[in-house]
Amino acid sequence: MRARLLGVAILLGFGALRLPFELSLEKQQRALHYHGAKLDMSVRQQLTQMSFVAALSGFRSIVASVLALEAHTAWQRTDWGAVKVIYDTICAMTPRNIQAWDMGGWHMAYNASVSAREDSRTERLALRLRAEREYFKLGEDFYLRGIQNNPDRSMLYERLATIYRDKFKDPLKASEYFGLAAQQPDAMQYVHRFTVYELAKVPGREQEAYQRLRALYDKGEEEHLPTLLRLLGELEEKLNIPRDERRIREPSQHP
Repeated sequence: MRARLLGVAILLGFGALRLPFELSLEKQQRALHYHGAKLDMSVRQQLTQMSFVAALSGFRSIVASVLALEAHTAWQRTDWGAVKVIYDTICAMTPRNIQAWDMGGWHMAYNASVSAREDSRTERLALRLRAEREYFKLGEDFYLRGIQNNPDRSMLYERLATIYRDKFKDPLKASEYFGLAAQQPDAMQYVHRFTVYELAKVPGREQEAYQRLRALYDKGEEEHLPTLLRLLGELEEKLNIPRDERRIREPSQHP
């Protein structure tokens, strides 16, 4: 008991020494978009007393690393509720850790949703599909909150766009978030293509998508990828583009 009290006293003392430094960082944290992720009572409920004191005393990253191991154990048990709670806590303590937001979102939108859909304990398919979609939404929420705290990081936009594409089957939102990903300074080179590819699937946006696909095609052979050739050929047919104006002279046979 004395050892525990001594440990708490040391941590609190260290925290007191850090207080002026922490206050001086507050303005910088605002500039770095530390929004919507706080060490509040909801986080306190997920941590032991010692861990919460450690987090307040400046050891957030260490506590978060320990919690990540607990999340891995919860994943192995397929305890999805625990996985969500743990990653909520990790993200609250380290909001600029994009891997934490990504892992939380990925577990919900992919692992937990598949588990819900295949859960043999629920006989009615409609209930399993509803649970699956709820996990999609939990994954979406992780990425939206991650973006709120990291609006300058391309990966979170890209991952969210992928969920809209593959899980929600919403090409318009997928195109929007691939576009936002492409605007970030750390964007991968391929993301701009996905923006247009998804737009080509949106009813009523065919003409815009065609113009953008053609602009990509005209950039050079490095853009003449199978998906672009297929979509461009399909839209030329659908929009009845005159044969002499077409980039794809015959309907594309690419898969």
